[in-house]
Amino acid sequence: MIVHRNGRTATADDLAPLAFAGYAHFTAAQARDRRIRGLDLHLDRLRVASLELFGRALPDDEVRTHLRTALAAGPADVSLTATVYASGAEFRPADGGDLDLLVRTSPPATAPAGPLALAVVEYERYLAAVKHTGEVAKTHALRRATATGFDDAAFVDRHGRLTEASIWNLAFWDGTAVVWPVADVLGGITMGILRRQLAARGVPQRDAEVRPSDLPALAGAVVMNSWTPGVAVHRIGDVQVPAAPDFVALLHDAYAAEPLTAP
Repeated sequence: MIVHRNGRTATADDLAPLAFAGYAHFTAAQARDRRIRGLDLHLDRLRVASLELFGRALPDDEVRTHLRTALAAGPADVSLTATVYASGAEFRPADGGDLDLLVRTSPPATAPAGPLALAVVEYERYLAAVKHTGEVAKTHALRRATATGFDDAAFVDRHGRLTEASIWNLAFWDGTAVVWPVADVLGGITMGILRRQLAARGVPQRDAEVRPSDLPALAGAVVMNSWTPGVAVHRIGDVQVPAAPDFVALLHDAYAAEPLTAP
């Protein structure tokens, strides 16, 4: 693992304060040959989240420079996490604090083979559109789900709508179109890549509220994140979901069409 802070190797003094901090946001990617799919979407995510949390953002060119430096320091293929935080300003927002970028690279990640069974848990993320840190509830839900024989947890909001899973976006297949759940969710980078690549291929997509009671009418379900564009889901709660290998293959093919871009 390699960790850089603002383009330089992070020291223990740099990292120690972060053990007790949680007001930050991040993006995660799988870099291959030191390049990243959906780089523009990652930059947009960091910029928009910084404006929401801090009222200002690091320039894209500065972020790209730090990403390049971190990628050049290690193997060509890595998992990368870029986290933005304000030094010393978590509980003193009036002080402002400079925005810092922490970039961590580690060995490439692989997704579970699936198919997965997801427990249904009522939970709503605060600031759902921001990929922020310190979310103990998601990990707690995951641990409780696995303790009861499931592979992970899928969340429903107060309106009974399926939203996302612990570290995943959800997507469904109705036999003709890809169905994206309508609710307050984090718009994933992989989701964004798939939306534009599927649109380019002319694949039908629609946004709809999806409740557990709607699942029997659907023809497939997947989870996706920076690790993978799709892992099949065969059960959500007590509802069996049909296998949809063609749907999974469609998502993987669309994702592969997205070019890798150097920062």
